[in-house]
Amino acid sequence: MQNKLIPSLWFSATGVKLADIMKYYSDVFGDVFETGQIMDLGDTPSGKTEMCEVKIYGQKYSIMSTEKEQAHFNDAFAITIECDDQVEIDKFWNYFTKEGSEVQCGWCIDKFGLRWQILPKNFSELMGKSNAWNVMMGQKKIVISEY
Repeated sequence: MQNKLIPSLWFSATGVKLADIMKYYSDVFGDVFETGQIMDLGDTPSGKTEMCEVKIYGQKYSIMSTEKEQAHFNDAFAITIECDDQVEIDKFWNYFTKEGSEVQCGWCIDKFGLRWQILPKNFSELMGKSNAWNVMMGQKKIVISEY
């Protein structure tokens, strides 16, 4: 069954075109990032507005970008990436935090303010180990070998 739920992400990036935002994500996701056609909606009450659909690992997202900030990303919404190993964790973590920021427990914020949680796919198993909670609470980036 096709997924009927499509998360919509509203970017407010003064001086940045939607194509620049799409390139930022394409650079880290590579072949698993598919971009649809960018639609120029012209001037709106939020300034120049563009929209497109993208797929990341097959999950569809609706993306909108406006010149003026109407809403901003916050901790109420994040995208979790389940990574195969520490190399993959490091790849995403280092990319998003280079111009973004680190938080705690595998959470980070990219340069556009979108929240990510970068976790190993066996995170539940790791959290079943003794002292796992204390280990996680002491980490920003998850380091598997510390569990």
